[in-house]
Amino acid sequence: MIGVDVGSGDRLALGVLTQYRMATTEQMHRVIAPDVRIEQTRRRLARLRAEGLVDRITLPQAGRTRAWFPTAYGVQLASEWPEMRGHRPSRTVSDPTAVRLKAGHTLTVTETALAFLEDARRHGEMCRPLDWLPEVHHPIGSGEAVIPDALLYYKRGPADGDNGAMLRAFVEVDRATMGPERLAAKLPAYERLHRYVPAVPGRRPTLQDPVLEEWRRRYPLFPRVLFVLDGTGPAGVESRISALHAGAGLLAPSRFLHDVPILAAPLADLLHHGPSAPVWRPVHDPDPDQRVPWTGSGHRQT
Repeated sequence: MIGVDVGSGDRLALGVLTQYRMATTEQMHRVIAPDVRIEQTRRRLARLRAEGLVDRITLPQAGRTRAWFPTAYGVQLASEWPEMRGHRPSRTVSDPTAVRLKAGHTLTVTETALAFLEDARRHGEMCRPLDWLPEVHHPIGSGEAVIPDALLYYKRGPADGDNGAMLRAFVEVDRATMGPERLAAKLPAYERLHRYVPAVPGRRPTLQDPVLEEWRRRYPLFPRVLFVLDGTGPAGVESRISALHAGAGLLAPSRFLHDVPILAAPLADLLHHGPSAPVWRPVHDPDPDQRVPWTGSGHRQT
């Protein structure tokens, strides 16, 4: 869990926009200040814009909704903060054309983040705004990498307690812009990340000093893999879950499917029932009626 004293609402607002890449006014309000009037959030964003830290575009197909994003100066400033170190976004995050072209997917990812944040608030559990980290780079060798739409940190139990289980998840948000088979093709990449051991020139592993998988440098346990499905009706959801089932069946027998919960659920169900409700379909379970909460004890927690 990332412990952050954000210091002020302005700092949190800029940090969230830098980390999330993009959010509407309403989304920003729900993330940073849901207990006050939305006018306060509007004034805060206008002030940050006047200072050259954030900017906005208008989405003509969404009732002229405003989508906010950080400027290059805002990214530079926020990236120097301790809580943001190591999570600097790409240069295109500040380009208005790139923002416009990516708006549909990025705003859906932000809405998915809100589903988890608001669920944690309802249950008195801990998931702070900066515990949602989009596009964290995970190398798997040969110049390739796994880059999930987001990495989620979530602490179960009372938010002010110390005994809750820590959960981590790789979140993939699918808006039905690619075929089901391409979605399922993400599974072999995650399986490869699970077993990837980086080569160290001139060094051979020994029993006393073995070379461990790369992911163990970051996590005590491999994060769960959550597929959030949007942009399609029930038939489309079923076809995508079927493709994920088939993709899991093609993986060679390994510890990956045994050790790592891989779940899929429609975004509509997350928004209606909350992510902690039993709305998730285990990808490797052949029972089409099986529904589980993502926070279940599918594997060990820490």
